[in-house]
Amino acid sequence: MTQLHVLPDLSLDQLFRKARTVHAFQPVPVSDDTVRQLYELLKWGPTAFNAQPARYVFVRSAEAKARLLPAVSAGNRAQTEAAGVTVIVAQDSQFYEHLPSQFPAYNAKPLFESNAQAAEATAFRNASLQGAYLILAARALGLDVGAQSGFDAAAVNQAFFADGRWKANFLVNLGVADHQATHPRGPRLAFDEVAQIV
Repeated sequence: MTQLHVLPDLSLDQLFRKARTVHAFQPVPVSDDTVRQLYELLKWGPTAFNAQPARYVFVRSAEAKARLLPAVSAGNRAQTEAAGVTVIVAQDSQFYEHLPSQFPAYNAKPLFESNAQAAEATAFRNASLQGAYLILAARALGLDVGAQSGFDAAAVNQAFFADGRWKANFLVNLGVADHQATHPRGPRLAFDEVAQIV
């Protein structure tokens, strides 16, 4: 029987069991090299038709943060300002333009080019998946993570995506945590409450 290759407990702890949602950050920058390493990991996560509809804006400069912060809810503003970088995870409404090169199995572009509803659903679902891959890749690289949906998406779109092609999905703060402000871990539902084996 084939043996599964399970990651060591240290890795599982870093990715899941001991990882926390962070609400405060130390003033430690996140370098260009780390941002690029992050993308080089997360890009391998699977998406439907290998469509890769997520787009990422790494908001790090004072000028870019000043554009973002007015769109962030009051309760999330301090952590967003303090984070080494805040990622706007967005989706490209015309992701299907890349399908000929990214999904050469057959011509899937017309499936989405002529069906706005399918394109929107596929972009949102798969960009959300890619945002989750970003969170896990960031944790794998030793970054602390605070994802958030407490922001005005329309305002972010106006400030960063005025042409309307990209649309903000959610924000992810990355950096080094100030654990003095880390909340106690919340409980999780038990397997039998949320899952079935049929």
